[in-house]
Amino acid sequence: MKNLKSLALSFMLVMFVANVNAQDDNNPWQITVGVNAVDVYPVGEDSPQGELFDELYNVEGHWNFVPSLSSISVSKYLTDNFSFGVSGSFNIIEKWGSDNVTNENISVDELKYYALDATVKYSLRDLANFGNFEPFLGLGGGYTWIEEGPYNSNNNSSRAALVGAGTVNGTVGVSYWFSDNIGLTYQSTYKHSFQDYLTKHFQHNVGLSINFGGTDTDGDGVYDKKDACPEVPGLAEFNGCPDSDGDGIQDSEDTCPQVAGLAEFNGCADTDGDGVSDDKDSCPSEAGVAALNGCPDSDNDGVANADDKCPNEAGDAANGGCPWPDTDGDSVLDKDDECPNEAGTVANNGCPEAPNEDVQAQLTSYARTINFATGKSDIQEAANETLQAIVAILKEYPKANFVVEGHTDSTASEQFNQKLSEERAAVVVGFLTANGVDASRLSSIGFGENSPIASNDTSEGRATNRRVEVKLAN
Repeated sequence: MKNLKSLALSFMLVMFVANVNAQDDNNPWQITVGVNAVDVYPVGEDSPQGELFDELYNVEGHWNFVPSLSSISVSKYLTDNFSFGVSGSFNIIEKWGSDNVTNENISVDELKYYALDATVKYSLRDLANFGNFEPFLGLGGGYTWIEEGPYNSNNNSSRAALVGAGTVNGTVGVSYWFSDNIGLTYQSTYKHSFQDYLTKHFQHNVGLSINFGGTDTDGDGVYDKKDACPEVPGLAEFNGCPDSDGDGIQDSEDTCPQVAGLAEFNGCADTDGDGVSDDKDSCPSEAGVAALNGCPDSDNDGVANADDKCPNEAGDAANGGCPWPDTDGDSVLDKDDECPNEAGTVANNGCPEAPNEDVQAQLTSYARTINFATGKSDIQEAANETLQAIVAILKEYPKANFVVEGHTDSTASEQFNQKLSEERAAVVVGFLTANGVDASRLSSIGFGENSPIASNDTSEGRATNRRVEVKLAN
């Protein structure tokens, strides 16, 4: 038992080494060639055999060897760490335990030993990180023959007769893998016979194990079973898939597989260092901003230089990147200014709040030239040009309201003249609205003959009094 504890301690001390794969889907076949030792002592029988597991590793006192290769096994990987194998071995038995009284080792006369066994093995490699070591367990059965001797007789008359029986076998072992294909395997198997003439015994095997049978179509060192890209040479770290540009990102996940790049850009580069990967950068050789697909914006107005008609002056995208003009300097841009050539206020959309005295004087001057025939309200053709000038002035003040006043001379009755003045004012309002002035801004009133501006005693005076006037409404 002391030897067993030493072996276990040594096993734990070397667990730090790197992992190497053992028998699996990639290398489904394994052959092991080596030597075996048979120990009939620690099997729980009467003297000259001993208690179960007693002096299990007493190599010198109880183990039987032959000085040659004496065991061979072949196994096939099944699935989920299970494999199935068959083995054959031979040996010569010369040691048969110890006398419990004298403690002297008991010898026998070179009894031949043969065994054929089948084992289902389960690898423990996935339960923990055992490094290059692969512990395993096995369960199976077989048939063993041991030549008759003084402690294993079947009453056969022939001295050289072999006595054989079936056994149930339990195995524990470990392999150390130098590579994916070559390793050193040690195992101990307890073989239980239910026949008295075939003793229970332990068989220990150590041998060279070789895994084979895997294919590597693309020759990249990754077997096809594990190779996600079996037709294209690649790298083991990417399960056999390539990394053409060597940037540490496999081609299938690399947006730019032919140009070395960065993981943060899915394998693409950022040539101009602006934080926009080249595959998304419309200007990859010139540092820009992400919002403009990596193109520069010198004036920071949100319009890329290539599309900016004024690249060094912040402007509006709707105006080609140029600032909008303000012709009248009233802080209302021409595009929003309803009176772009006349300074106004922001509240009045760039127009003056109301006509000034000069404008009112101009309106009065124009209106007084619109004369009517005696007793008529029809606008004379000669007045059209003057009325159009009035329309233009009123449109310059879209927030201002105006009243059109109608007047007559003293000809006819006062009642008639009152009605006539109202009609003249209404006719002028109709003309103004028909030419684009908002009707809601206009009103009309008639003063009849009560507000003359000239003498009604002369024909010239009466003609002057047949008029209209346009005034800013209160």
